Amino acid sequence: MPFDQVLSHYFSGGNWVVAKGQSGWNNTTRFIEAEGRKWVLRIYETHKDMAKIRYEHELLLALNEKSLPFLIPVPVRSRNGGTIVKLEDGTERLACLFHHIEGERPEMGNRDIAYLFGIASGQLSRALDGLSLEGQPMYPPYYEMDSAHPLCAPEDVAKFCYSPPETFQSDAAALRLIGESIERFRGYLPQFKTLPHQLIHGDINHSNSLVEAGNKRRLAAILDFEFCTWDLRAMEIAVLISGFLNEEGAMVNVDRFLNGVGEQLRLDRSEAEAIPLLVQLRILDVFLHFLGRYWDGVDGIDVLREQTQSAYEGLQKLEFVDRELLKLCLRHLTA
Repeated sequence: MPFDQVLSHYFSGGNWVVAKGQSGWNNTTRFIEAEGRKWVLRIYETHKDMAKIRYEHELLLALNEKSLPFLIPVPVRSRNGGTIVKLEDGTERLACLFHHIEGERPEMGNRDIAYLFGIASGQLSRALDGLSLEGQPMYPPYYEMDSAHPLCAPEDVAKFCYSPPETFQSDAAALRLIGESIERFRGYLPQFKTLPHQLIHGDINHSNSLVEAGNKRRLAAILDFEFCTWDLRAMEIAVLISGFLNEEGAMVNVDRFLNGVGEQLRLDRSEAEAIPLLVQLRILDVFLHFLGRYWDGVDGIDVLREQTQSAYEGLQKLEFVDRELLKLCLRHLTA
């Protein structure tokens, strides 16, 4: 098995137990028991770029030296001293091992979690600000949509959204709204480049975090730093707000979240004013991500249709709460 081949680089003797874990869209996860301890094996499924993983691991090891009130993944060095292993199954996939962190996924819609996310994202933003690393981020900022999604050329995206293929005709209205939003959004790009930048996690959400099993009001860990990059400081906040919009009682949770952020971090007024637009950017970015995966053959029609409807509903919800969101951002995040 490829798992055994990878684990032999970390442990001798072959005495380990492999259990299936919750895997995301981009990676395969397995829980490992070996040498009397628990570990997490991660296999990267969407790229084979060792430089990207090296940068992620350098960042995690540096961030682990900070005094954060929650845990982050810590990569384990193999017996040859590296933190990355290539699978020997002909796929050239890359894998790594992390120390296991106890905890469970937080509940969607929990107001306490929204506040905890605010506190934690503010604390993480401060820790990432000014972090000195030898490597360079491998992903472009969110607002550089064309660079971030090389498979999604603007003309191809426009054609798909305005003249969808037969299999997506039932999604024509949703795709048109998405296409119009992408086209209109390009006019804001010069504005974004003038706002404060720093390293951000870029994908904090319920599936990339843990709460303590015995205390669901305490955040145990923030996970999955794969997409950490140099971007707008305010983008970290917008990513989380985008996720809250899909929940029941969305604006109550957004209010709690922003209250937590504001206790840790203050933004320039121009940053706070840009957040509703950045939430829209996050929604469009997720759609482009899955459109690229569909065109690359990674996902099927059903996945893209699901993501199309999610983007459509998110854009509609955002338009409905846009003014309220702006008021909350200004109230909680500016001096």
